[in-house]
Amino acid sequence: MNRFLRLARLGLSAVPSPVPRRQRRLAGRHALVDGIPFVLPVDSVDTPALMAGFPVDREAAARLLPGGELHPLALPGGKGLLLVTVVNYLRTDIGRYIEFSIAIACTHGPRPAPPLLPGLLRGAFRTGQYVVDLPVSSEISVKGGKGIWGMPKHRASLDFTVGDAAVSSQYEVDGRLGMYVEIARPPATALPMRVGAVNYCPFRGMLMKSSVYFDGPADVAVGRRARARLVLGDAPQVAALHGLGIADDPLFTVYLPAAQGVLDDHFECWFLTSEQPGRTYGERLDSVVGLGLSQEWPEPPRLDVGTGS
Repeated sequence: MNRFLRLARLGLSAVPSPVPRRQRRLAGRHALVDGIPFVLPVDSVDTPALMAGFPVDREAAARLLPGGELHPLALPGGKGLLLVTVVNYLRTDIGRYIEFSIAIACTHGPRPAPPLLPGLLRGAFRTGQYVVDLPVSSEISVKGGKGIWGMPKHRASLDFTVGDAAVSSQYEVDGRLGMYVEIARPPATALPMRVGAVNYCPFRGMLMKSSVYFDGPADVAVGRRARARLVLGDAPQVAALHGLGIADDPLFTVYLPAAQGVLDDHFECWFLTSEQPGRTYGERLDSVVGLGLSQEWPEPPRLDVGTGS
């Protein structure tokens, strides 16, 4: 195992940074977007994060994807993949905040992709994740994330707890549980992770595509070595997830003790279409018009997920 890890670290260390050259070229330049000041690139440093992937029913996942060009990632046995990623942003242009992403792994195109290949040929199949819910700690994060990149952000009570044996996060809104996720800390693999990820989000009746890049040592567990606990609450924001048949055991877990991240300022969007007239997806533009630049957090979560009260 030690030899395998050494070879894996060596190989992954040779992977070039996925951050586009444009981001490096514009480093240090200033932007003011919707009243939010940025110094490019839009980045974060010393950022802890956890991630877990849970099998779900693929047909049920397909019913949550809007329009006709998003398709759940196909796993064997009629399964799709639910991705739960919690990032504890400690230093950014808009201050500290926690982001709790709940998403369905997907591809983008005229028809579903075959199994396995989208993980290897992500560009060809436009592999990414459809973000179902994205609570964050601060108002300014909602204003920027939703108003600029179209992400379905909303302010909620969040925490991020790192212990010797586990890493966890809890999400509550208006006193109701959204989700609790806890992963057993994977072995200290410290694999150099240089990856880019694509987010697909609905906003203003359009599908917004944004890209984020992470670089940092990752502790990873796969298969039976991966252990996690997920508790789905009764908050309205997660109601649709109850029909997914989320598996108890994860396919993998990841913990990054201190990653660096870049959110690309380039994004794309398309109209979301329907066979019936009058249907729209995502919130409207007026949902962000009155938002301010506050970095204040709500009270931390209070519910005991062990008792549900």
